[in-house]
Amino acid sequence: MNKVVVYDAPKGAVGREDFAVRVRVPGGEWQDVFVYEVKVDMHEVRPASMVYFDMEGTVEVEVESRLSEPVGQVVIRPLSAEMACRRDGNRISFRLDRPRKLSIEINGQRFSNLHLFANPLETDAPDPDGDHVLFLKPAIHRTEDIYRLAGTPKGAEGTTPDTLYFGPGFHWLEEGLLRIPSGTTVYVAGGAVVAGSFVCERVQDVTIRGRGILYLSDYHRFSALRGVRIVFSRNVEVEGIITVDPPHYSIYLGKSDHVRIRNFKSFSTRGWSDGIDMMACSDIEIDDVFLRTSDDCIAIYGTRWDYAGDTRFVTVRNSVLWADVAHPLMIGTHGDHGNDGDMIEDVLFENIDILEHHEPQPNYMGAMAINAGDKNTVRRVVYRNIRVEDFELGRLVDIRVVWNKDYNPVPGRRIEDIRFERIVYNGANRLPSRILGFDAERTVTGVQFCGLYINGTEITEAEQGNFELNGFAFNVAFSRLQAEGTE
Repeated sequence: MNKVVVYDAPKGAVGREDFAVRVRVPGGEWQDVFVYEVKVDMHEVRPASMVYFDMEGTVEVEVESRLSEPVGQVVIRPLSAEMACRRDGNRISFRLDRPRKLSIEINGQRFSNLHLFANPLETDAPDPDGDHVLFLKPAIHRTEDIYRLAGTPKGAEGTTPDTLYFGPGFHWLEEGLLRIPSGTTVYVAGGAVVAGSFVCERVQDVTIRGRGILYLSDYHRFSALRGVRIVFSRNVEVEGIITVDPPHYSIYLGKSDHVRIRNFKSFSTRGWSDGIDMMACSDIEIDDVFLRTSDDCIAIYGTRWDYAGDTRFVTVRNSVLWADVAHPLMIGTHGDHGNDGDMIEDVLFENIDILEHHEPQPNYMGAMAINAGDKNTVRRVVYRNIRVEDFELGRLVDIRVVWNKDYNPVPGRRIEDIRFERIVYNGANRLPSRILGFDAERTVTGVQFCGLYINGTEITEAEQGNFELNGFAFNVAFSRLQAEGTE
C-alpha cells in the first residue's frame, strides 16, 4: 500500500525558503512539506534545509529550488542510492520506493543543500489519550510538574502513566533538560519541537522515540548540553527523532550497555559536537542513522571521565555519515592510562555511506580511523560494505598506535586483527592512508584488505593504494574479493 504522512510545523519553528517541497502517493493530491532550517559546518556556520515525512510503498517528491542561481547540475546523495530525477526548470522530481535519507545538491552546493528524511511509517505510536500516557501540550515545562503529573493516577483503573507524550507544537524544558525515570517511554510526536536535552542516568528500560525534533541551537556552546545523555544505564532505545545543533554530543554514552539507536538524525556545528560517542560501553547497536556533525560522527573509546572499563560488541549499520569536521568513524583515543589500558574489541561497521571528511589537522585525519592511545588495545574490528565519496581534506584510512599528547599521557598498546571487506572509495586520494605502529613493543598486526576499490581499481598492494606503512606494522595484506560461492 502506498501512503505518505506529513506533519505540520509548530508555531515558532525556524524555516527556510531556499526550497519548496511537496509529496504525494502516485495519482494522489500533493501535500506541502515544511522546510526547517538546520545549521552545518563549524568552520563557517551556515544554514541549510531539512524536511521529513513518513512513507510506505511508493511516494513521489517534487522539489522547487528557490536559490538565486538557476538549476544546472542536480546531485542526490548518497550516490549509492542511484536516485534518478527529472528536472523541469527549477523543479526537480523523483520517486521513492522505500524510506531514504538523502542530500539534494544544486550546482555542486553541499552547504545550502536540502536534507530529505523519508521515515518508515510508525505502526505502534502511543495513544495520546491512553490511560498510561501523560499528554503534554506545547508549553514551558517544569521538570517537577512533569514528575508530579506522571505520578498522578488517571483513568477508570487509576493507572499511573509510563509514557510522556510531547504533542505537536513547541515545548521548552525550563531547566534545559529532562531526567527520565526507569521504565519510561518519552514520545516526541511528528510536528513537535522540544527545546532541551533528555538525560538517562542510572536508569533502565527507557525508550525515547517519535518523529519530532530536539532543538538546541539557542543553548550556549559551554552549556555542554547533549541531545540525549545515556550514562550508567542499560536497556535504552532511541528511535526516529532528529537533533538540531547540540552544544556537545548528539548522543552521549557512558558506562552503559544494551543500547539501541535507530533511525536517528542529527546536525551539529560546535566544537566537540560529535554525533554518537561512547565510553566504557558494551552491546551497542546503531542502525539507520544520518549524522552530519562538526566533530567525529561516531567515536568509540574506553575509559574516560567517570566512565571506566572496556568497550566491546558495538555494531553500526545501514547509515549515512557526513563529517564537516574530523572523522566519520573513530576508535581508540581514550582509555585507562593510569592502569593497564582498556580493550576495545568486537566492533562492526557495515553498509555505510561516508559523504564527507574534512580535517585540516594532520593528527586528526582518517575517514576510517583507529588511533590507539592510553595503553589501549584495539582488536577485532570489521569494516564491511563501506562506500566513501570524494571528500574535501583528509585520509581514507588512519590506523596508528599513537601518543597524542593533546589527550594521551601515554601511548597505546597495540592494534590487531582489523579487516576491511568491500570498501569502495571514489575520490582524489591525495594524502596517503597510514598504518603505523608506535615502536617494537607497540605494534599494528594483522590488517587485511579484501576487495578495496579506489576509483574503480581493485587494490592489491600498499603502494598502489597510496598507503604508508612503517617498520612496526606487520601482516598487512591486500587481496582480491572472491566471487560469492567460490573458494
